Amino acid sequence: MAGAIASRMSFSSLKRKQPKTFTVRIATMDAEMEFSCEVKWKGKDLFDLVCRTLGLRETWFFGLQYTIKDTVAWLKMDKKVLDHDVPTEEPVTFHFLAKFYPENAEEELVQEITQHLFFLQVKKQILDEKIYCPPEASVLLASYAVQAKYGDYDPNVHKRGFLAQEELLPKRVINLYQMTPEMWEERITAWYAEHRGRARDEAEMEYLKIAQDLEMYGVNYFAIRNKKGTELLLGVDALGLHIYDPDNRLTPKISFPWNEIRNISYSDKEFTIKPLDKKIDVFKFNSSKLRVNKLMERQRLAREKQMREEAERTRDELERRLMQLKEEATMANEALMRSEETADLLAEKAQITEEEAKLLAQKAAEAEQEMQRIKATAIRTEEEKRLMEQKVLEAEMLALKMAEESERRAKEADQLKQDLQEARESERRAKQKLLEITSKSSYTQSINSSTTALPTDLPSFNLISESLSFDFKDTDMKRLSMEIEKEKVEYMEKSKHLQEQLNELKTEIEALKLKERETALDILHNENASRGNSKHNTIKKLTLQSTKSRVAFFEEL
Repeated sequence: MAGAIASRMSFSSLKRKQPKTFTVRIATMDAEMEFSCEVKWKGKDLFDLVCRTLGLRETWFFGLQYTIKDTVAWLKMDKKVLDHDVPTEEPVTFHFLAKFYPENAEEELVQEITQHLFFLQVKKQILDEKIYCPPEASVLLASYAVQAKYGDYDPNVHKRGFLAQEELLPKRVINLYQMTPEMWEERITAWYAEHRGRARDEAEMEYLKIAQDLEMYGVNYFAIRNKKGTELLLGVDALGLHIYDPDNRLTPKISFPWNEIRNISYSDKEFTIKPLDKKIDVFKFNSSKLRVNKLMERQRLAREKQMREEAERTRDELERRLMQLKEEATMANEALMRSEETADLLAEKAQITEEEAKLLAQKAAEAEQEMQRIKATAIRTEEEKRLMEQKVLEAEMLALKMAEESERRAKEADQLKQDLQEARESERRAKQKLLEITSKSSYTQSINSSTTALPTDLPSFNLISESLSFDFKDTDMKRLSMEIEKEKVEYMEKSKHLQEQLNELKTEIEALKLKERETALDILHNENASRGNSKHNTIKKLTLQSTKSRVAFFEEL
């Protein structure tokens, strides 16, 4: 009886200790996953679980998004999941999406899984027309998407109609031209065939490299008003803050790079931007939605956190590399010293051996002269003759031995000369190794100097190596400059060829365009193209003006 009661008590105690859980569904761009979460979990606990499941290390780009009252929001890392205003029905659904976009995908995205998720998300945004893409660029991007999915083009496999079920072009582009699906497929396939040899990750990266130059790539838009009450759009991306006219999301009217902004704060519905230059007054704008203000503040804080983490990773890598370079320099110095010592010893020994060989040769010559003198002496008696013959024989043997010893010493001298030459070659290679290390060290220090452009509150570190002070030859610099120039020329030629292809396709399909179906963004893009304006040179032109004048212009809009 007592045992049964104890058993029931133990079971009840175990039941009480079991944590309460709820079901969460995570939707990525190409899969869905379900997890059982404890009610006490914070956003970071769930986010870390998803990242571990995906094998994702570049976590700072991503977040968990949910929808509430027709508004999207992001899960806070330091707040309990169920304390968010999320739906009560299970499973609670979150979307694992890129929250921040890299300025340069090729340089900033390392993992293949990161590239793949970005590719899928950007492709969907282009197809859903959340990112404007001109028709000719849409066809090129579609060809890279096909390469990523199907691999190399094979006319025996990829026959006419194989893309019939694929969604590859924005509906706006399809409706803008009097072209059949077969005509679009023909043009996509023509470019697809040129991508032979590119693996999936390479094709996806080429897609991102083209997409990142589109005007609306990576920009989050928010409706705002300046102090005059003018309705405007605020665009936030990796480059900074941009002010747009509500009817033109392609071309900003004003831009403020992140390195010009000291602080961002908000109170109720008012947003305050403090420029880096303290002599310039702050400027303010209002947003009708408090959620927008909070989202923007979190975006800025997350970006600063990302920059800090990247700086710390860069510091750790540079310190590790510097330590490695120091070790290599020490080893190379030791090798150089050993080479120099060996070379000196061999040179000294070679000189001694050479002198000994000369001395032996001289003695052999003297013995030969003695033999000739003895032969010339008159021998009067047979006994003297026998003795003289014996002495002649001994003299000949001595001369032969001296000659052999002289030859051996000469060979030894030659061998020592060869060893000396090899030692000097080793010394040359050691010096070359030091030169290479100097080159690497110079590169490391140049990277270190570039980190000074990061925010002043980042951890400071010193990567100067006093022990590495070597001469850097002009020829190496010239060779490096030539290689960089060659890569630049190849890139320019590739870009020129690509632009020629795009212009050729644009001209080819222009006659099939239905002008009356052009959207406002089509017209704006064509105007920008005719003026030679692109995303980056537009922002560059806008930031040529002083921060003060741009702030004044914003407030007078």
